[in-house]
Amino acid sequence: MDLMSVLGYIFGAGFILLSIMLDGDTWSIIPGNLVQFGDIPSVMIVIGGTIAALMISFPAKSLGKIPKHLKIVLMPKKYNPQNYIEQIVFFAKEARINGLLALEDKLNNVEDKFLKNSLLLVVDSVEPDKVNALLNNELDYMEERHGQDQSFYLQAAEYAPAFGMIGTLIGLINLLANLSDQAALAQSMAVALITTFYGTIMANVIFKPIARKLKERHNEEYLCKMIIAEGVQAIQGGDNPNFIQEKLTRLLPESAAKNIAANNNQ
Repeated sequence: MDLMSVLGYIFGAGFILLSIMLDGDTWSIIPGNLVQFGDIPSVMIVIGGTIAALMISFPAKSLGKIPKHLKIVLMPKKYNPQNYIEQIVFFAKEARINGLLALEDKLNNVEDKFLKNSLLLVVDSVEPDKVNALLNNELDYMEERHGQDQSFYLQAAEYAPAFGMIGTLIGLINLLANLSDQAALAQSMAVALITTFYGTIMANVIFKPIARKLKERHNEEYLCKMIIAEGVQAIQGGDNPNFIQEKLTRLLPESAAKNIAANNNQ
């Protein structure tokens, strides 16, 4: 469970609800204030309109990925670059001592499919140029696929406020058409203002944070797969394991690289 994401949503929803219920004069909580922010037509305009626009803009599979993306945000797979470097160095030492074919028996215990398949290319004596092309194509495809997923939520973040403004226009039109009817006037004002509120909340509390978190998850996975790609090609080239470790460590952020260097010196 990603505690920061969970706390972020709790704090975000909590402070917004608290600000609605808080009476600034008496500093008392008035739950009844929430009733003023509940409006079914506004919900229909913003949520319904945003979903409709996404259905038009993206294929059905993009909407079907929403549960998967929420799981990635809240319960992400942990990617540990140091662990991948250690595995690569282990295989490099094994290949240097016993040859590349000796790696095949060691691959049964490898859980990461990309690492396993990449090393199998080396074991199967695939030409280095082809290995390089295959691994780079895999990285490019992953980046493109993840970029499309992020664009889904960024586009939703644009649609939601837009439909909020559409709701505002609808409310203003109804307001002008019913200036003599006090009951209709209040209802029209509610739709005019609350739809903009709903659209802004959806964009900035839901869609943009999800897109940003998916970007962070992508960066974590991409770094580890880049380490695998560089490491496997170094193993195929017969590089010294110590050199491979140094080379891969330089791919890490400076703070992580220093921690690895400190651990190696202990």
